[in-house]
Amino acid sequence: MIRLEGERVYLQVFAGSRGITTDAQVRFLGHPMEVPFSDALLGRIFTGSGQPRDRGPTIEENMTAIGGPSVNPAKRIIPRNMVRTGLPMIDVFNTLVESQKLPIFSVAGEPYNPLLARIALQAEVDIIILGGMGLKHDDYLYFRDTLEKQGALARSVLFVHTAADPTVECLMVPDIALAVAEQFALQSKRVLVLLTDMTNFSDAMKEIAITMEQIPSNRGYPGDLYSQLAARYEKAVDFDTAGSITILAVTTMPGDDVTHPVPDNTGYITEGQFYLRNGRIEPFGSLSRLKQLVNDKTRADHRTIMNSMIQLYASYRETLEKQAMGFRMSAWDQKLLKYGARFEREMMDLSVNIPLEKALDLGWHILADCFEPTETGIPGKMTDQYWPKKSEG
Repeated sequence: MIRLEGERVYLQVFAGSRGITTDAQVRFLGHPMEVPFSDALLGRIFTGSGQPRDRGPTIEENMTAIGGPSVNPAKRIIPRNMVRTGLPMIDVFNTLVESQKLPIFSVAGEPYNPLLARIALQAEVDIIILGGMGLKHDDYLYFRDTLEKQGALARSVLFVHTAADPTVECLMVPDIALAVAEQFALQSKRVLVLLTDMTNFSDAMKEIAITMEQIPSNRGYPGDLYSQLAARYEKAVDFDTAGSITILAVTTMPGDDVTHPVPDNTGYITEGQFYLRNGRIEPFGSLSRLKQLVNDKTRADHRTIMNSMIQLYASYRETLEKQAMGFRMSAWDQKLLKYGARFEREMMDLSVNIPLEKALDLGWHILADCFEPTETGIPGKMTDQYWPKKSEG
């Protein structure tokens, strides 16, 4: 609806008017858009409006309204459980916490869709719900084929809007995906919602706002951009007596500009962010604000390894700058160069897939291979317990 004028209502047909006759009538159904819900959704692929994309049967049971309010705070509990992904840059250094909402800030060309696919395959959750917005057809096929080949499609539901689909369907994807996620969570399921790309969602919202002749705000986006984004992200929840919803959402930054309205507003809503640069999750700038709620519950050395390895990696980056300017490399610099190369290859590379405990052990072995215990700044009590013995490697 774009305008009310007396008893006359003006409607904008965003999905096209092909097949609509000139004497067609509109009848309001008296309820918001709804999406079906049942276990039969698992393994299925739908369009942005909830219609089957995989040529499977239409599901019409347990119709659930989309776009409802977020969960009553009285029904929420403080996040307390880790979501294991098998990626050391997440599990060790910026732990994903159940019911967290985190964006993945990136630029066009970065492998954010393969990263989401890896997380979908490896995350220790019950249900994966993927919401694709403005996907190229190749990206849609990549998600479908990867999940199917690796056996993860059976626990997944895909709602995919491609760039060729009507713009209005792009706006529906997060609401449909989160409405279904909420129903699964109420059945005591741990649900991980993966959204790509919230900038496409915001651009679709801008396009429709311009069509409706709304007064534009910053860079043409509607004035309620923050509220629209927050309404989706705030669906992340850990229910007191049921399951949980965790949200990971890609947000591409035009021109790698973090002050662009979409990432800028997103940063105020979410609980940290992952920066994906040069095919890696960047340790500087990436932040999980809830990681301290679970780091002390994993292993006693988790926080020590996390802090020490990042501090030494920062020193390695400074050494790289000295090397680039032609400074002579000291023995300490050589140790840092060796350490940094191993850290990037064995911890930062997105192809690495190891459990948290093995990642922590690997961290100790990398440190032991490059430094003496006293050079790391780690307390002696901790090195006495965890520093690898010479016979171990």
